[in-house]
Amino acid sequence: MQWMEERRDFAADNRMLHLAVLAMFIGAVSTLAAFLLLYLIRFFTNLFFFQTFSASFRSPAEHTLGLWVIAVPVVGGLIIGLIARFGSEKIRGHGIPEAIETILFGKSNMSAKVAVLKPLSSGIAIGSGGPFGAEGPIIMTGGAIGSLIAQYFHLTSAERKTLLVAGATAGMTAVFDTPVAAVLLAIELLLFELRPRSLLPVTIACAVAGFLRPLVMDSGPLFPLQTLPAAPLTLVSCALAGIMAGLLSWALSVSLYKVEDLFAKLPLHWMWWPALGGLAVGIGGYLEPRALGVGYDVIGDLLQNHLALRFVLGFLACKALMWVIALGSGTSGGVLAPLLMMGAGLGSLMAPIMPGGEPLMWPLVFMAATLGGMMRAPVMATVFAFELTHDVNALLPLLAASGVAYGFTVLVMRRSILTEKIARRGFHIYREYGIDPLERHHVGEVMTTQLETVDADTPVAEVLERHFGAHQTHRAFPVVRADAVLGMVNRTVLAKGLEKPGIQTAADLFGANPLIVARPEETCREIASRLAVHELECIPVVTDARSHRLVGVVSRSDLVKPSIAVFEEEQRRELPKGPVVQALVRRVTSVFTGKAIKERR
Repeated sequence: MQWMEERRDFAADNRMLHLAVLAMFIGAVSTLAAFLLLYLIRFFTNLFFFQTFSASFRSPAEHTLGLWVIAVPVVGGLIIGLIARFGSEKIRGHGIPEAIETILFGKSNMSAKVAVLKPLSSGIAIGSGGPFGAEGPIIMTGGAIGSLIAQYFHLTSAERKTLLVAGATAGMTAVFDTPVAAVLLAIELLLFELRPRSLLPVTIACAVAGFLRPLVMDSGPLFPLQTLPAAPLTLVSCALAGIMAGLLSWALSVSLYKVEDLFAKLPLHWMWWPALGGLAVGIGGYLEPRALGVGYDVIGDLLQNHLALRFVLGFLACKALMWVIALGSGTSGGVLAPLLMMGAGLGSLMAPIMPGGEPLMWPLVFMAATLGGMMRAPVMATVFAFELTHDVNALLPLLAASGVAYGFTVLVMRRSILTEKIARRGFHIYREYGIDPLERHHVGEVMTTQLETVDADTPVAEVLERHFGAHQTHRAFPVVRADAVLGMVNRTVLAKGLEKPGIQTAADLFGANPLIVARPEETCREIASRLAVHELECIPVVTDARSHRLVGVVSRSDLVKPSIAVFEEEQRRELPKGPVVQALVRRVTSVFTGKAIKERR
């Protein structure tokens, strides 16, 4: 059949090239936005802790404020509350849930306020000591840039989503120099599809950001590391690391939303909550100064095992409390860097007792596993840790531990730290997705070809009597003239035709309105949308739009057929072939379960 030869692996059109060109520009602008965000963090750090107008890097831990350091995060939190109240409430939170919610439930529309206020508020929050990372804010900021550009060019909602994600991941690439992990973040968390129209622009935007990053920031791995090749025994330790990282992910996620619930019970407007969260940050920062700010230097020390275990234990507890309380207060900040830090801290504590593998490897493994379990993105977490360190020898342990942590949190937690926030706003997200069975099959595979047609010159009354009497076989019938279909006729169409003067034959029932048809090479998904939009039960299938030569009819009931195959794949259990093997399987099953297994037929 000719229509079989016209099928493609992917849907492709020139729109994809237009999006790719826009993605190049978005990648460049998002890189500048990332540089601006990091500049603002350094600027406000110097302003709040050292009272100087400078953008040079200085750790908040070097301050000499004494007890006054407690007031610094409070002031920062107060400013954040005012910006959120009188600017845009969208700046609250850690960025990624807000981006997901906009993609799925907001038609990927972001405002210019978010693009301006999110980096400003995050720079103030982190610069005043907030224990957050820059990745959440830059994802929100880059996403806003992509969305605004898409809105300017009047693109569709699906195209806006692509450019929003392109901007978000390009910003992440620029901050961490992790382009591949950023693409995987899009695939595992943000796109909710895997199509060339979305993957190509996202890949291009991340590549552009990766190439431009050395022009505005230092290049190379953020935390260079080199470990020894892992031994086979390391696999057991990686599984244990994954479980412990999964437990840490569960504890942090539950604690965060418990704290958020407590803030919601306060008799205060939410505008004041970030200031209260800042008070907890200030007290924690006074007790442990290195817990203030992003703390990339601390992550580096943890990965190199440069810190004493006693310090790590106290630091880990302090950082976790500060982060949970501050983020639960609704301030502006990210989760990625704190998760890296707390995961690496747990790895440093466990490294001396982990069998297999050198102690230097375990902070990195726990760091990736915590990230993979918390965000339910194990492949992204693995590649992210690799790109941060360029440690090839750690790839296999990273993958094993991240996979176990991912499986643990999927079994134990109903929702991740990202989707829980969205669920609390009344939206549920189902993160499993596969190929739609309606996209796997084409109209030519499911259409009805054994047709009963109506001649166009048949009188309307005769059509009603012959095809819609006691022995009616179908709800609608195609009306044809010389193999060309004119339309579909059913009881409703006939009834309306009988009421109109001048309607004599079946051909007279159809006016000048264009005929809605399907072609054999079109996917069932396309036709399902067409039936829904035009509120039709069935449409004729033609060889081409010009001749309208009828080859079949496709109805809503025909579109159920692909789902039957999926049901069989998911539910039917088949015994191995061969009577001896089948008897053995039945015997073993009955011994262990006490029940005989039967093949479903």
